Amino acid sequence: MKKFVIERELPGAGKLSVEELQAITQTSCSAVNEMRKPYHWVQSFVTDNKIYCVHIAENEQVIREHAALGGFPVTSISEVKAMIDPSTGK
Repeated sequence: MKKFVIERELPGAGKLSVEELQAITQTSCSAVNEMRKPYHWVQSFVTDNKIYCVHIAENEQVIREHAALGGFPVTSISEVKAMIDPSTGK
């Protein structure tokens, strides 16, 4: 399984209500369950006009399948090659 960062262009994302974010979450979880494939949504970061999602899947095609099932936009998909944080430099 590989880790991916998905960029989703969504104008006004930062102004979505708690209820709207809950609905997006429920839709995403339903899509994962419907797929019946190894797939894991790790977390998402909401900014003013985009949502950046971290997902674990076999490949990019499975990411696109999830997006299609949930009706989510996909601006870009990037496979994570390495992770670093402040402890990396020690």
